[in-house]
Order: sequence, then C-alpha cells, then structure tokens
Amino acid sequence: MKNYLSNRILGRRIIKTALAVFFTSVICEWLEWPPVFAVITAIVSIEPTVGESIRKGIVRFPASAIGSFYAVLFIYFFENSPITYTLAAFFTIITCYKLGLHAGLLVATLTSVAMVEVIHANLFISFVIRLGTTTVGLLVSTIVNMFILPPNYTKRISMDLHQLLKGTGETLELIVDPLMKNDRNQQKKERILSRFDQMKRSLDKTERLLHYQADEAKYHRLKESTKKLFDQEQKNLTKIRLIHYHIGNLINTPIQSICWSEKECQDIFHLVHSLADYMRHPDHYKASIYRKQVKLLMDQFWASKKPTNDMNTNLFTPEIIVLYELLSIFNLTEDILKIENKVRAT
Repeated sequence: MKNYLSNRILGRRIIKTALAVFFTSVICEWLEWPPVFAVITAIVSIEPTVGESIRKGIVRFPASAIGSFYAVLFIYFFENSPITYTLAAFFTIITCYKLGLHAGLLVATLTSVAMVEVIHANLFISFVIRLGTTTVGLLVSTIVNMFILPPNYTKRISMDLHQLLKGTGETLELIVDPLMKNDRNQQKKERILSRFDQMKRSLDKTERLLHYQADEAKYHRLKESTKKLFDQEQKNLTKIRLIHYHIGNLINTPIQSICWSEKECQDIFHLVHSLADYMRHPDHYKASIYRKQVKLLMDQFWASKKPTNDMNTNLFTPEIIVLYELLSIFNLTEDILKIENKVRAT
C-alpha cells in the first residue's frame, strides 16, 4: 500500500516539473536573468503530452508578451501602485480573451502583476528580459516533457479498461437483480443511476487518456507490440461504451411487471451473473460455454416474439427489449473477451 501511494504521489509529471524548474533556474542564473517568471512558465507548461506543451507554448508566448507590455506601460504612467496592478491584470485578461489566447491567460496575468514589483531599471530592457525568461521556461519544459520520462499511458489505459469491464459487470448485476424480482425500491434505483454516471465519467477519463496517447505517438514512435496493444485498447473502449449505451436502455425500459415464469427469470438471472463473472475474470471465458449461454437467451428472445391472437400486442414489449439489450451486451462482451485472451496468449 505504501509503495502504491508513493507511486501515485511521485508521478512522472511531478518529477518532470521539478526537473524543468531546476534547469530553467540554472539557465536564468547563468544568463543573470531573474528566474521567477521563467519558473512560473515552466511549471504550467508541463502538459500531459508533448503535443499539448508545444500547442499551448505557442499560445503562451504572445500572451506573456501582452502581459509584460501592459506591466511596463502602466508602470511608466503610474509607477508601483495599486492602480498599476489593477490595470495591468485587467487589460491583460481582456486582451488575451479577445485574441483567443485562453491557454496563456493565467501565465500572462501572473507575469503582468509580478513584473510590477521587480521592475526598477530600464523599462524596455525589462520587457525584453521578460520575453527571454518566458522563452526559456517554455523551451525547457517542452524539452523535458519530450526527452525525460516521455508520457506513456498504455499500461494505465489497460488497467482502467479492466476496471471498467469489471464495473460494467457489477452494474449489470445491480440492474438485472431487481428487474427479475420486479423490485421498485427507489434507493436501489438511485444506486444504479449513480453507478451508471460513475461509469460514464470513467469512460470519458479513459477516452481522454487514449487521446493523449494518440497525440504522443506523433512525437514518440510506439513499438509494434505497444501499437497493437493501443489499437486493441481503442476497440475495447468503443465496445464498452456501446455496452454502456445498452445498459442505459435497460435502466430506462418502462417495466411494470415481467411476464416470464419464475424459471425464465432464474435463467436470465444466472446468465447475467455468469456474464458479470467473465467481465471480472476474463480468463474464465470458454467459447463453447459462452455460446450455449447466448443460445439460451436467443431461444427465449424468439419465443417472446411469437405472435399471439391479440392483434393489439406491441411487438416491442419490455421483455423483448430486455432480451435484445442483454443479447447485444453478450455479443459485445464476447468480442472484448476474445481480444483479452488473445493478448494474454501472446
């Protein structure tokens, strides 16, 4: 547990930020420039990917130039006074916002107000030095991000996908259990909705990591094995998101009462618990057994669609909807399990 916490606290980004601050400070000391502005820039410029550092760096440089300009301008008119701080911050924010330099707004504003305190000599020279320190901070942070502990999210994505699949199985059990028992307990309903929302947030977070890794691949070529793993992770996330969609349909199916026998309810109940076990433990998957379980669901689905003498019977009854959604989830899960076991075998 201690090692886990230390790994979580002392992550790559923290190490790289510390190194960027150190190298930036050393360079500024060597050039006899005040390091504080360069250090501020370096700290905020360590992004999740090299691409983000470069893109935001392109925005932060002109934004910092704007902040420095306003600081010098209002120092010239009002010297070191409260109105100087106020006007420098105000006009820096307004200008950056109007020019769409949102990624550089914070750095520019901090630079602008911090300069008021330290400018005592030639205003033009101070302005040029400030641009120089900003450039040092941006370049050092980008170089550190690119060459020291370069971002690699594939392992984290794999762990997150495994947890997502496990959580999906648990959520499915929570839904089907009261469904088969026609349990309308409001607290259970709220618990299910909470788990469903939590699953969506986890999906969004993992999708963001996949985006980061795809962006990072532009600057660091992935090994062939890592590239295959990344491609599989993308496919699995797409399938889990589809499963999430079908689970949402299950939650929103307006079921007043299930017109199944007790045995049919028990069969579905056991099938879903078996599916949840596969999601928790992909190595339990056996293709022959899995296909038999899918066939049981399929037989019940076709039996539920048999026409009756009642001409007003709705073809899309709650029972048919539930079976259709479960079959879709079974098929999507099988695709994921095949990929998981293929990866384990290699």
